[in-house]
Amino acid sequence: MQLSNNDELIHVMGTSTNVWSTIKDSADSGLQEDPFCVCDVSDIIKKHEEWIVKLPRIQPFNAVKCNDSLNVIRVLAALGTCFDCASEAEINKVLSVGVDPRHIIFAHPAKPLSHIRHAAAVGVSLMTFDSECELHKIKNLFPTAKLVIRIRCDAAVAKCYLGKKFGCNPEKDAPCLMTLAHSLGLEIVGVSFHVGSGCDDPPVYQKAIAAARKVFDHGLFLGFSMKLLDIGGGFPGHKGCSIDRIAEVVNNALEEFFPDCGTHVIAEPGRFYVASAYTLAANVHFKRELRNEKDGSITSVMYYINDGVYGTFNFILYEPAEVRPIPLKGTKHTTHLSSIWGPTCNDRDKIVNLTLLPELDIGDWLVFENMGAYNLQVASPFSGFPTPVVHTVIDEQGWTLLKNKHPMKETHFVIGNKPGNLPLGTGSDIIKGEPIF
Repeated sequence: MQLSNNDELIHVMGTSTNVWSTIKDSADSGLQEDPFCVCDVSDIIKKHEEWIVKLPRIQPFNAVKCNDSLNVIRVLAALGTCFDCASEAEINKVLSVGVDPRHIIFAHPAKPLSHIRHAAAVGVSLMTFDSECELHKIKNLFPTAKLVIRIRCDAAVAKCYLGKKFGCNPEKDAPCLMTLAHSLGLEIVGVSFHVGSGCDDPPVYQKAIAAARKVFDHGLFLGFSMKLLDIGGGFPGHKGCSIDRIAEVVNNALEEFFPDCGTHVIAEPGRFYVASAYTLAANVHFKRELRNEKDGSITSVMYYINDGVYGTFNFILYEPAEVRPIPLKGTKHTTHLSSIWGPTCNDRDKIVNLTLLPELDIGDWLVFENMGAYNLQVASPFSGFPTPVVHTVIDEQGWTLLKNKHPMKETHFVIGNKPGNLPLGTGSDIIKGEPIF
């Protein structure tokens, strides 16, 4: 399958084509040396179908910070998700494809002043807070905003513990903040929490939802029209992962603490939707064999590839990670303990410490799955090495589902091996929808 380099086009795969054959065709073409990703939209569609079945009461607000690809945003908008934005730029990107501003939550508890002004100007009124400082800023800049108080409830195990930075104590601080908001004439409509990105502690959701119920009730006591519960993110998205345990805990907790279907429940999944949709291919451009001084036998091999921790593998620097390299070519009989290094001159640019790999040659390709969450969005061209180009693909069933679902248009897709110069949609139409509440 011959791919174009236009990230805005989605290539429709034939029945005999899949992500791996697409990677192999591109790598074997001889025209490709830089690292590249393949984004499988069909995988995102399957994730959304799974969400609807397993968490039927919860409206997903996709966390744009996790992956801000316009294709991903368009696809999720067409599937019916809303969006969690953390900045003016993210708001603008979501609005640019035609999403109704009422389908965005500005879920950053410490917003720059100009970003609050911008939210007011474009009609993004739903936003979070967790401090007196933020309340006074909102009072001065956007007094008609619909506020969601963010409480803290941390998972015991997570990739990123967001409670270190955001969320107020639900018992000590939340009542005082709600009283202050009431005195300022501000409107609180709900409660939110985030147990931590990449949560591996399902029972924490029950604890957090129970705490949110008490804060919710205090808001009702003060006279606020409490209508919204935001259970945040934390849902895993790697291949082989399951949200079953989290879904069971969440559904049972909602039945216990928020049985009234009049409460609108939302979540902010990020990794769940995109982690497994992206597969990266990187090229081996250098190798160093380390040998035993006595007999000259190879003890290990250092492979240098053209992507690293300053690029797509940046997550290695700030969260626990297991990276599994997969040789694109067939396995050779000879294997060695191997380490994998990025392309820069920095000695921290190490991707894999030691793993068993077949012997690789210069020009061979290594493939890495689960590269769609917090990867390309944080990557930099440090030392002049390019970040990977993204080729986006979809199977025929997914194409049939999405091609006429706003804001997707037929011109967002390319059919066949040689994509033509099709014009893109302007994204100027607005997705019509009812307010969240």
